[in-house]
Amino acid sequence: MGKEKNPRRVADNEAMAKLRMLRTSPQKLNLVAGLIRGKKVDKALNDLTFSKKRIAVDVKKCLQSAIANAENNHGLDVDELIVAEAYVGKNLVMKRGRPRARGRFGKIMKPFSEITIKVRQVEEQA
Repeated sequence: MGKEKNPRRVADNEAMAKLRMLRTSPQKLNLVAGLIRGKKVDKALNDLTFSKKRIAVDVKKCLQSAIANAENNHGLDVDELIVAEAYVGKNLVMKRGRPRARGRFGKIMKPFSEITIKVRQVEEQA
């Protein structure tokens, strides 16, 4: 009498990693995610390493986690992995403020976002 095993959320030749509560706007994070979509993982890691964007460090960590999941949990070959999907979502927004002239209040929004990276194993054409 045990629980049934949960079905996989991704296909057999895929692995996934998700990073939540990133302190940047989804719009800025999507620029970095667009940098790696559809590329081979070693090329994507190089692009993130030499990117000047601050959030690229966190996206690189997420990509490395997806690669490690593919290798250790699903037995996929690292040399044949590509970044199949990299999509961004909204998270909470901290509302802060600042006093302005004539008794008004200036809103300061501090958005958080999350990123999901899926890597897929594809056989190279000979």
